[in-house]
Amino acid sequence: MPQQLGSDDQIARRLRLRDLHLFFAVVQHGSMAKAASHLGITQPTVSEVIGDLEHTLGVRLFDRGPRGVELTTYGNALLTRARAAFDELRQATRDIEFLADPSSGEVRIGCAESASATILPSIISEFCATHPNVALRVTAVPSANWEHSGLRERAHDLLLGWHVTPLPSESLGGDLNVEVLFNDRLIVAAGMQSAWARRRRLDLSELAQATWILGPPGSANYADMTEVFRSRGLAMPKVGLECLSVPLRSHLLGTGRFVAAMLRVDALQSGLKILPVDIKTRPWPFALFTLGNRVLSPTVESFITHIRNFAKTIPGS
Repeated sequence: MPQQLGSDDQIARRLRLRDLHLFFAVVQHGSMAKAASHLGITQPTVSEVIGDLEHTLGVRLFDRGPRGVELTTYGNALLTRARAAFDELRQATRDIEFLADPSSGEVRIGCAESASATILPSIISEFCATHPNVALRVTAVPSANWEHSGLRERAHDLLLGWHVTPLPSESLGGDLNVEVLFNDRLIVAAGMQSAWARRRRLDLSELAQATWILGPPGSANYADMTEVFRSRGLAMPKVGLECLSVPLRSHLLGTGRFVAAMLRVDALQSGLKILPVDIKTRPWPFALFTLGNRVLSPTVESFITHIRNFAKTIPGS
């Protein structure tokens, strides 16, 4: 039967921050021995602290096995709430730093690779010009799960990237807030040296024999262009390269030997020629994700305000 720790005094006396920090280490490493090695203490010490926590709460936090430990339902509940508590303490230190020096602080950004290659450089350049003492920490997040990764674990303050699946009006997954900053669309692009770049009028059928760069099958880029060609009664063109890397696409388009389906803002930021081909696809929203019910630091809020102002300058936003 779980213990009742109703009062703040009981919680303060029986649940210590040091013990919760050790609990996090065991979760991270999946083993008490590995956690002990990481923390520079003995395994019996780790086992004793975890045992005391379980005794205090009256439940098992881990299932022990020959290959390590796994969280129980009770352990998952403690992890979720304790992680939030530590995050609030971390945010408190950031707030104090900001009050002591409003020009300082840090922002931890998770970003899809395509956005980090095109949109993010301008955002960072302008922000750093007015906030030179703020440290920006950017982590590339895989596009397959970028809208969830890092926020719930408090590894990121915010996430930026393209999101082409249907978006609810206020939140995603119940605890994530989403704000669409602008809607983009797919276009057909080529390098400035391409023979296609000199054309004032161009029909999609004329590009059927061109060598294309598309995203891999299963990607939104490939799916949308498959539908475009199907709706026009055209066969899929020859795909010379399947990739989602903006720098690689831009470099190869610059040779003049390829055409590509890509986002309008990516083409503009990469100095490519948008071909006069009329293709109709769904909107591609560029979104800002934050964790619901999490109070962000003033520095992070300043960065988000800067992003919103930048988004207003995107053509067609």
